[in-house]
Amino acid sequence: MRTIVITGPSGSGKSYLSNKLTKSFDNSIVIKTDSYYKDTKLIRLLSIFLYDIYDRPLSIKKNEIKKTLRSIHNKDRLISFYNYDFKRKKSTQSKVKINYKGDNQFIILEGIFAHRLDLTYQKTINIVCVDEKEICFKRRVKRDLLERGRDIREVNNKFNKSWYLFYQNIQTHLQENKVISLNPSDKVAYDKLVSNLQTHKNN
Repeated sequence: MRTIVITGPSGSGKSYLSNKLTKSFDNSIVIKTDSYYKDTKLIRLLSIFLYDIYDRPLSIKKNEIKKTLRSIHNKDRLISFYNYDFKRKKSTQSKVKINYKGDNQFIILEGIFAHRLDLTYQKTINIVCVDEKEICFKRRVKRDLLERGRDIREVNNKFNKSWYLFYQNIQTHLQENKVISLNPSDKVAYDKLVSNLQTHKNN
């Protein structure tokens, strides 16, 4: 089962792309790095003093993400997934029964940290979502106001820092691995991606 790694700066359309791919490739399994944030006392304390703590890998359960990936590759029937409540800053775990039937199945690992998990990215299908910064910011504002209980000033500060950190840390990934850059809203580019993935799905 091939793994698709989707990363990109905040608001670039990562979730939108992963949702589209699950419709094009039935039975694909999505893992969102946003669901694996830590809720430890240390992270909560650091979040008071570092407003960008959730834009740094320190804040996520990297080992748990890798454990979830291993379980899926091993075709375990019950897989541990996590969910993170941003308003309550609370992480919860659930066991999900997976159906491994279907020819079109991919693992889709999606999130701003997806390229920073120390995986063997030479063996994954790597995608970086791109769009104009202003458009990405508008998407981030809409999401954070509705889903994460943040005000516009907080969103602005977090977005600018997140954008800077992403492009500061993506360069190594781009240099060391084969990466597809894609605007998820570009239909021609998406159709080309789907055609490309059709050739990979059983390899």
